[in-house]
Amino acid sequence: MDLRKLKKLIDLVEESGIAELEVTEGEEKVRITRVPQNVTPIYAPAPMQVQVPPAGVAAPASPAAAGEAAAGNGLPEGFVVKSPMVGTFYRASSPGAKPFVEVGQTVNTGDTLCLIEAMKLLNEIESEHSGVIKAILVENGQPVEYGEPLFVIG
Repeated sequence: MDLRKLKKLIDLVEESGIAELEVTEGEEKVRITRVPQNVTPIYAPAPMQVQVPPAGVAAPASPAAAGEAAAGNGLPEGFVVKSPMVGTFYRASSPGAKPFVEVGQTVNTGDTLCLIEAMKLLNEIESEHSGVIKAILVENGQPVEYGEPLFVIG
C-alpha cells in the first residue's frame, strides 16, 4: 500500500470521527486507531488472591497424598482435578445446555468435565482419571485461579 493511500486513510479517520479503521488489500493489512486527546487511560492492577496454607501443613507429594489431604480439608477422598489456568468456570457448553458432569456420574479418562473461558477462548478441561465425580467444588460462572480445585474424582 503506498504512502498516498495511507495519508488518505488517516485523513478519513480524523475527519469522520470514527475510532478505528482496518483495511486489507491482498496480503497487506493496515489498522488506524484514533485515541481522543482529552481521555487519559487508567490502569488498575487486578486484585490478587493469595492462598496461604496453615502453619505446619506441607504440600502433598503424590496424587495419593493429595487425595488424603483433600479428605483432611473436608473434601471427599479421591483425585482432585485442579484448574490448569485462570479464567471463568462453566459446567455446560451453553447457558441452557445440560452440564458435562454431575455428582455421582462415572467419567472416563478424556471425558470433558467443564469449560474454562480465558481471553475469550473456551478451553475444554478433560478428566485425567476414570472414576465417579464425588464433588464439584466451583459454581457455574465463577472465576477460577490456576491450581484451584475444581472436582474430586473417586
